[in-house]
Amino acid sequence: MELASVTTPLHKGTGGESQKQADSTASSTDSNYRDFEVNEWSSSWGIEVHNKPWSLFLSSIMTLLAPVLLLLALSGCSSEVVDDFTQMCPQFFANPNGIVSPPTVFKGNNYKQICQIQEKTPEYATLYDTEKKIPVYSAYKFKGVVGCKRLTKWYIEPQLENISKGPKMAPESSMTNIQNQAVNKDYYKSGYDRGHLAPVLHSTSQSCSDVTFTLTNAAPQHCSFNKGQWKKTERKVADVLNKTCLPNSAFIVTGVVPGYNEPPLKNRVIIPSHFWTAYCCLDNNLKVIDSNGFIGQNQNDQVKQMSVSNLEVKLTHLYNQGTFHIFGGKCNESRSTTHSLSSGDDLEWLSLIPCQKRKVPKQCVETYHNTIRRRSKIFKALLET
Repeated sequence: MELASVTTPLHKGTGGESQKQADSTASSTDSNYRDFEVNEWSSSWGIEVHNKPWSLFLSSIMTLLAPVLLLLALSGCSSEVVDDFTQMCPQFFANPNGIVSPPTVFKGNNYKQICQIQEKTPEYATLYDTEKKIPVYSAYKFKGVVGCKRLTKWYIEPQLENISKGPKMAPESSMTNIQNQAVNKDYYKSGYDRGHLAPVLHSTSQSCSDVTFTLTNAAPQHCSFNKGQWKKTERKVADVLNKTCLPNSAFIVTGVVPGYNEPPLKNRVIIPSHFWTAYCCLDNNLKVIDSNGFIGQNQNDQVKQMSVSNLEVKLTHLYNQGTFHIFGGKCNESRSTTHSLSSGDDLEWLSLIPCQKRKVPKQCVETYHNTIRRRSKIFKALLET
């Protein structure tokens, strides 16, 4: 059965105006009722919004909630100081031939191993120096470029101050007397950026990207270098791995060398002299497909590319803490390392490998350093034959 539509005609003459007036009165009543509800609700929370429009009230609430929402977004971010990150988060270290091969861990109570975690899932690993207040390196697995958004706030690791604290990243405002790590004000008007070691560009997900915004994953990086040559290097590594490695396993370690030519930031944070990075690509049989290293001074100069072996020798010399390995010394040979032996600088450091392998004292390294320039042409000729 069809229902007839029912309409209520307006009265003639002033009837239309009466209807408008009635609508206006109803609207005013609704508005007053909403304002009453807002005032009653806000009073219970101690918020003064009497006689404020509804839109202004909502704006006030969102302003108050913004810090809470940010904390909720990062509530899953944590970082745990561990005794051995090869046991707690080994998946970020290359494992050629099935052997987990982390970088060298320096000895000393100031070096802390950290598993950086998001929602109980480790995202990367960091070795942090609490005396110099900079990381030594961060290690992670590269799975492609996702295009994550960047956070604007940085966080600290409470466990570096007190090991009894929970494994949660926190704003520095949550603690007082922070002694064992950098804080945001150390970088203020310094001319140096908080340079990521595990960068946003290489993050595997947005949650992973969020976890990189901890000051345990950053070191003072000259702003022109960060936005210039080093940014190009991060992009170059990503492009190479996308083309030549993925979907195989790609491992990256990025680190810094502490410098002493510049005064520490705020007399606390050591400024690195060099930034370096290296990658190791493994096939399904855990054999090395490709590996390469890069190092540049902390200024906007060209970043030098070299084999992992050469980079390890150079870092051994720069760190001066004994032999330094990036991938446990097991990603040094690959099918494509020969192209990185073309520069005189690479040949210079390549000549130091015999010293390193024989564990000859530092004087041997210095002798090679002073004499190899005269022999570089001979080395290059041998490589070309």
